[in-house]
Amino acid sequence: MLSKSESEKKDPERIHGFEIELNDDKLTRIDRLVKNYEQKIASRLDEEYETSTKRSDRIADKVASFGGSWTFIITFGTFLVVWILINISPFLFLQFDPKPFILLNLVLSFIAAFQAPLIMMSQNRQAARDKHEAIIDFAINYKAEQETNEMHTHLHRVEAELAEIKEMLAALEKAEEKEAEAVEAVQAVEEAEEIKAEEPSEEKQEEPK
Repeated sequence: MLSKSESEKKDPERIHGFEIELNDDKLTRIDRLVKNYEQKIASRLDEEYETSTKRSDRIADKVASFGGSWTFIITFGTFLVVWILINISPFLFLQFDPKPFILLNLVLSFIAAFQAPLIMMSQNRQAARDKHEAIIDFAINYKAEQETNEMHTHLHRVEAELAEIKEMLAALEKAEEKEAEAVEAVQAVEEAEEIKAEEPSEEKQEEPK
């Protein structure tokens, strides 16, 4: 005898509530369909982003995305190291910004002055987009809740109708049983009357003998 766990391992995977077997081909097909659906949604969002945003907003998003990446940190760190090495190396005659690196401080101030507003613009746009998506999610959830409530109401109504039908069927069965009992009683009475009617005729036939 196989244990329950061993039998579950040997049995093919099935969808809960349905007698549908899930083999490797079907699972691969489901994964492919899900990925295609996700790609379509992503492409749709990208198209909506391209059509609903201005060019300046897209530039701000790209600057914020680049400024918050490791690529920017590594590139900017390398730039600072090269700048400092060039200006402190005694054997190079390219010292255009000697200590205390006033020009470098000016460049950093300009970068911070322009980068910070662009990042804030991108964050404000992202916050507005998140708020819009939250409103859409709330509307979808509210609609789904309404549909779920309607389905529950419909199911309760169907259950009530099924209960009434069951009661009617039970009443019909009882009526049929009573009718059958009445028919049997009538047949028994008729048979008894026939037997009583046959008994006197037999007695009369026996008297002349």
